[in-house]
Amino acid sequence: MDKYRIDSHKLIYHIPRVNDWLSGEMVYPIYAEIATSGTCNHRCTYCALDYMEYQQRFLDKKVLKERLSEMARLGIKSIMYAGEGEPLLHKDIGEIILHTKNAGIDVALTTNGVVFIPKLMQQTLAAVTWIKVSINGATKETYAKIHGTRAEDFDKVIKNIGEALKFKRENNLECAIGMQMILLPENWHEAALLAEKARELGVDYLVIKPYSQHSFSRTQVYKDFRYSEYMNLGETLRSMNTKDFQVIFRENTMKKWDDGKRNYERCLALPFWSYIDAGGNVWGCSAYLGDERFLYGNIYQNTFQEIWEGDLRRKSMQWVGSDLNTSQCRVNCRMDEINRYLWELQHPSGHVNFI
Repeated sequence: MDKYRIDSHKLIYHIPRVNDWLSGEMVYPIYAEIATSGTCNHRCTYCALDYMEYQQRFLDKKVLKERLSEMARLGIKSIMYAGEGEPLLHKDIGEIILHTKNAGIDVALTTNGVVFIPKLMQQTLAAVTWIKVSINGATKETYAKIHGTRAEDFDKVIKNIGEALKFKRENNLECAIGMQMILLPENWHEAALLAEKARELGVDYLVIKPYSQHSFSRTQVYKDFRYSEYMNLGETLRSMNTKDFQVIFRENTMKKWDDGKRNYERCLALPFWSYIDAGGNVWGCSAYLGDERFLYGNIYQNTFQEIWEGDLRRKSMQWVGSDLNTSQCRVNCRMDEINRYLWELQHPSGHVNFI
């Protein structure tokens, strides 16, 4: 098990809220993902949300800050800024991050790192719990091909990560700085080289994860890609671990992608998380953005509490609980491990008292 439980889940640390849910109470999410920007400066070959069209839209800073303060009061504990675009393209992202932290919510970022310039990094790094930089190649050529960008972006990202690590060390900050590669036919042969570079650079970890086909994606080129022949990479990559650096080879998730099966028949995880897109829409599931059966409301029109306790969400949850066929859902969706955990709690095996 990796130290951050990236290849598992962390709902086990929120037992009181799980107990409330098991008792039939309405609970607010623990975690939310927010897209501050709809547009992106890359066009990655694997992008799950290409169908969202990379719209030139950005969340209104004033409204978002009001909702963030409210969400903190309601019990939301963490927010990851990521989504259908590059979050750092929002001109006020630094102020938004600081407000989130000051409201009492833990903050994380998933970014391609191109515009994580020193000024922004110095403004925000102390407020962020972790930053994960997507870097899907160990050479300029592979990186540019997969990211759909210029080769010089590779050097720019490496430089930005290095500057962030230097600032972290000099200021004794606790923010975990990591990198992430989606293992693809075009880059698997560079995984070990990227791990070497990540370790030399001084990041805390490198995640190697599988592709997952989004139901609505225009991208279909990787939908039949399987990972069985690449499992031996895990041993090689883990041999590079040190006390300060870890390669998190998501073998469990790769096996689940190849297998394509679930141990649960219903989606139970939606009460514990939410997604807000760059237009302010609040969704129950990021795998169904655009499907109005999962649309709860919009933060420009209602408070988060009104949305979470509103009719749209109530009707959506009823439909999910009775009619959603999870066998048609995205394999390895964001909430897969949580669904497995909650399903087991509701459907325990025999002899559970023999702990």
